[in-house]
Amino acid sequence: MEFVHVPLGNRSYDIGIGSGILSRAGYRIAPLLKRPLVAVVTDETVAGLHLEALLDALRADGIEARCLTLPAGEGTKSWASLERCVTWLLEQKIERSDLVVAFGGGVIGDLVGFAAAITRRGVRFVQVPTTLLAQVDSSVGGKTGINAASGKNLIGAFYQPSFVLADVDMLTTLKARDLRAGYGEVVKYGLLGDLKFFEWLEQNGQALIAGDVGARITAVKWSCQMKADIVTRDETEMGDRALLNLGHTFGHALEAATGYSDRLLHGEGVAIGCALAFELSARLGLCSQEDPSRVRAHLRRMGMKVDLSDIPGDLPPAEALLEMMSQDKKVVAGQLRFILTRGIGQAFVATDVPGPELLRLLLDEV
Repeated sequence: MEFVHVPLGNRSYDIGIGSGILSRAGYRIAPLLKRPLVAVVTDETVAGLHLEALLDALRADGIEARCLTLPAGEGTKSWASLERCVTWLLEQKIERSDLVVAFGGGVIGDLVGFAAAITRRGVRFVQVPTTLLAQVDSSVGGKTGINAASGKNLIGAFYQPSFVLADVDMLTTLKARDLRAGYGEVVKYGLLGDLKFFEWLEQNGQALIAGDVGARITAVKWSCQMKADIVTRDETEMGDRALLNLGHTFGHALEAATGYSDRLLHGEGVAIGCALAFELSARLGLCSQEDPSRVRAHLRRMGMKVDLSDIPGDLPPAEALLEMMSQDKKVVAGQLRFILTRGIGQAFVATDVPGPELLRLLLDEV
């Protein structure tokens, strides 16, 4: 097991990354417990694939687990599921000194983290992410929440986990589409702040997708280290942390436009959003014309969605997409902050994006 440390004072924690380490979950969780009891919340898909292995690992260290299984899918990030989760935790008499385990992808991690944050004004929780997207991004940094009808992740809290355990072996059970969607968050890190990482991905990305364990561990650790460094500087997204939203302003609007359905997965929206952010940056003269072409070419080689035309079905008109962006969490004093770039690995926060240029881009793309 390799580790990335997230130094946040009394909220500091470690991310354990490796192959076959789910079997060590009990050993890693036991020191965090006041009594040998945890509440595990997962989804139906993960439960069928991995829950028994987790329960075996907990039992091996004498830890009792009480389990709640929720439906799989983005629709679970809702008020109804949040109420169900909190009610269940209270029914199980989970105390503030106990531990909740979020066992699943980004949906479960975000929902359960938020439930832990508001149950008894804060119950500690551990992230055991089972998807590539969750291992490199959503399980780290303490962003928790649910979706609203008017936008993604608009209801939530910053609440750090006590530990993150990322076993890349669980990625072998992912569908190819889900694995590639997670890659959208991996490549984001190279695009926003590390040209060397992007170059490494150009050489090793296909091996990662094909199942190379070493490549997967390297990519997860590299991504987590980059996120940990940014979160340490800016835990609650008042500055640098906004860079992690590269591609997300476009992506979140596209997710809303497709009804948070299987038409577009989160990581797919991020990949398209990154391509659009580079295209917009080039049109504004901020980066070379070659940069968006290089980004799109790499995403195409990886089998990713790249253009709006890759999304099945009809999309709303450009003006409607622009209105959806205005609901983004990055709006400050009514002004939308975009993450743009001066080149691969050189993202920055922009508050002066010309509306007409943004609309022209969307009109050209839709």
